[in-house]
Amino acid sequence: MTILVRIWGCRGSLPVATNTGKLRARLIAALQAAQGRKLASREEIIRFMDAELDFAVTHSFGGNTSCVEIESGGSDHVACDLGSGAREFGNSVLAGREPGKPGTFHFFLSHLHWDHIMGFPFFAPAYLPGNRIYIYGCHSNLEEGFQRQQHPHHFPVQLSQMAADIRFVRLETGVATEAAGFRVTPKLQQHSGDSYGYRFEKDGKAIVYSTDSEHKLEQTGHTQTFVEFFRDADLVLFDAMYSLADTVSVKKDWGHSSNIVGVELCQMAGAKHLCLFHHEPIYGDDQLETLWRDSQRLEEITRSGRPLRISSACDGMEILV
Repeated sequence: MTILVRIWGCRGSLPVATNTGKLRARLIAALQAAQGRKLASREEIIRFMDAELDFAVTHSFGGNTSCVEIESGGSDHVACDLGSGAREFGNSVLAGREPGKPGTFHFFLSHLHWDHIMGFPFFAPAYLPGNRIYIYGCHSNLEEGFQRQQHPHHFPVQLSQMAADIRFVRLETGVATEAAGFRVTPKLQQHSGDSYGYRFEKDGKAIVYSTDSEHKLEQTGHTQTFVEFFRDADLVLFDAMYSLADTVSVKKDWGHSSNIVGVELCQMAGAKHLCLFHHEPIYGDDQLETLWRDSQRLEEITRSGRPLRISSACDGMEILV
């Protein structure tokens, strides 16, 4: 069975947007590169873009905060986190669903920091009667966090006023639960206020969602637990918010990790695909592309077994597992 993972938001801390200056700079770069070429058809233009222009010129990593959908193969919807990307996720579901037909949603929450729940007040299915929404997490104040966000001081619609049937399900770290055909195991991570990663297993496939987690490889016991958590995973979505230089200097103990540590952990675990995730909001597309390419080069240099595929998350990306 093939599982589709769809990324609706991959930024950390807060949403970001492009601006006119950045857009014009991309257009100028593309037009300069195309000078003297005869690009007479749409197909020729696409081939030129894909073959000769940098990713950061032709693409954007996007600006929504964390929300990742994992297709269950059934009618239920499964996703991790409810950042601003959840708004587009919900709109997409409704656009593809027969009007009035209810749906069931399973959200696995890493933690209650605002960038990971801020999309829920704008998640359209939550306003429609008949929909069922299960929000899973390990925090004791899970429901309270959502109620606070939609307190009248902060938002015009309270959680209790949403029409869907919304239920909060408390999980225990290390204890697996079943949801929409997946076996899901949460793991405690190092982050302010605690964060939890999730390992999804189904039909011999394993997907790990591990964001907002700091790793210090010199802590061998801690490292080994994550090597086992990532063991032989088909896909690891990994918090690579900072460069290695940042994680060992000014942003040490800030609760996030780097692209370099992601490569090392996935190599030790024998994972098949590493997807860099939870991008630093101040990094532009060119900086994120550089981190991605550097990660690929590091993997090639340090490879001792099978190749580790490395991608960098962007809004709208689809990954087949």
